[in-house]
Amino acid sequence: MSEACLFCNIAAGNIPSQKVYSDEHIVAFRDISPAAPQHILLIPRKHILSVAQLEDEDQALMGHLMLHARKVAEQEGFAESGFRCVLNTGDDGGQTVGHLHLHLLAGRGLSWPPG
Repeated sequence: MSEACLFCNIAAGNIPSQKVYSDEHIVAFRDISPAAPQHILLIPRKHILSVAQLEDEDQALMGHLMLHARKVAEQEGFAESGFRCVLNTGDDGGQTVGHLHLHLLAGRGLSWPPG
């Protein structure tokens, strides 16, 4: 864990969040500044800066993250109507927190391109 990392501290329970799912590998919680009616962040407990820093050893973790995005969508009741998964990477990619995180967005029609 990176002591200064916001998401590492949320995963560790040091900072409160509205968790919707948690296991030994990932944590899912509601975004405090939602971009859609349903906006949930899924993060690995392992500190990984971004997709650009993934290693071969992270393959199972990323599969776990994606499968649980579907499971959270089902749990929260928007899997059938549709949702978007977004992984921003780096400054130009719109990443604002230095910890890999998946945005799960739903609850309204989502236009394309995203911006």
